[in-house]
Amino acid sequence: MYAAAQAKPPSIEAEHLGPAATSGPHLVATYKPGREIYAQGDLNDKCYQVSTGAVRVYHLLSDGRRQVVSFHLPGEMFGFEAGSNHFFFAEAITETTLAIFGRRHMQERSRELLALALTGMVRAQQHLLVIGRQSAVERIAAFLVDLSERQGGGRQLCLPMSRQDIADYLGLTIETVSRAVTKLKVRSVIALRDARTIDIVRLEALRSLCR
Repeated sequence: MYAAAQAKPPSIEAEHLGPAATSGPHLVATYKPGREIYAQGDLNDKCYQVSTGAVRVYHLLSDGRRQVVSFHLPGEMFGFEAGSNHFFFAEAITETTLAIFGRRHMQERSRELLALALTGMVRAQQHLLVIGRQSAVERIAAFLVDLSERQGGGRQLCLPMSRQDIADYLGLTIETVSRAVTKLKVRSVIALRDARTIDIVRLEALRSLCR
């Protein structure tokens, strides 16, 4: 996505990130599973692109519950928020490598970043429709179709996120997620290789549940 002629950015372990680390065009940081990338209230002066791994962005409700608002996969960017401070938390789900861009680079690529921000806004609007109007099975179907498209349209899905992550994203309990997945399996719409690998057996049937 970025010009091949650029010098290879420095690589740095996330644990050692400091305020001066983004002085160059961009850097690469590696985060261990569960490692915080930024927290609510942190200065909003960077954006991030996933190179490998996966990221969850979430908000903690006043009663302590967690609402996952988005997942980000390789090639996708995140960290765009209005205001000077973050309203959300971001964490690595698996071992994750990120390219991190500071204000100067964001200004230089403002048009591209605007397009990415608008894409993210459309996805957020679609997510609201999913959790606001559809049954648990329909929510899971919509989630799997979206994940398939974001992973290149393949029939085999590798889920970096846990079922608890999915539940917190879709506004369901983990038990409801498990029951909905089982129903799709019984209908021969999907097949389970293991807890994190799903084969889509009947893609059109899955899509029909999202309409």
